[in-house]
Amino acid sequence: MRFAIIAAGEGSRLAAEGVNAPKPLVKVNGEHLIDRLIRIFSSNCHAEEIVVICNDLTPYVSQHLQDIVEHGLNGVGVPLRYVVKSTPSSMHSFFELSTLVEDGPFVLTTVDTIFREDEFADYIRSFERIVADGKDGLMGVTDYIDDEKPLYVGTDADMNITGFYDANDCDCTYISGGIYGLTASAITTLRDCMERGESRMRNFQRGLVRDGRLLKAFNFSKVLDIDHASDIEKAEQFLGHADL
Repeated sequence: MRFAIIAAGEGSRLAAEGVNAPKPLVKVNGEHLIDRLIRIFSSNCHAEEIVVICNDLTPYVSQHLQDIVEHGLNGVGVPLRYVVKSTPSSMHSFFELSTLVEDGPFVLTTVDTIFREDEFADYIRSFERIVADGKDGLMGVTDYIDDEKPLYVGTDADMNITGFYDANDCDCTYISGGIYGLTASAITTLRDCMERGESRMRNFQRGLVRDGRLLKAFNFSKVLDIDHASDIEKAEQFLGHADL
């Protein structure tokens, strides 16, 4: 299984609040965000390959990734490839990575997605079962809402996904956690969305439903994003030191 990380954002809100490091290199519990994901994917999920996109606005992230390619992460080799390119949106970043993951099931996240490591291991096992059952994807969701503009996820009694909504008019229990386990069929939807001129990941998720993809939801206790300086402390309190 391949893993993909979108790390191309500028982190402008963090910078405005005094966080000088590029977002992928922001530390939570002493560990860079990008390193945490790479470590989890490579050591616990037996990643066939990890692909990353970072922007070309600063050399620090690409230099850090090149160091991992050459020397490993904490001395351990990592099957890592990366793309350096600035993009106008996360969906465009996903599109840039799509040719690297299109030949099989993959898991995609953004670099600032914070989740419990043990829950993610359960998620991967569930995704493998979903793929074996012939379904198209397993989306990470949470009933913990601490997002400025959450994407609400409609589900039925069996956790099949019925829709994605900007407003909670359907009395949804969950919001999207930004963790996408998908099969190759999703790339067709992605390309159609790009041809339509759509540019947000939530539009891609709606496109999956529109195209009749069979998606299940997996409930994480919490999923946090690092958008503000205060989110770093929230993440450290949430994680403690359990995954270090």
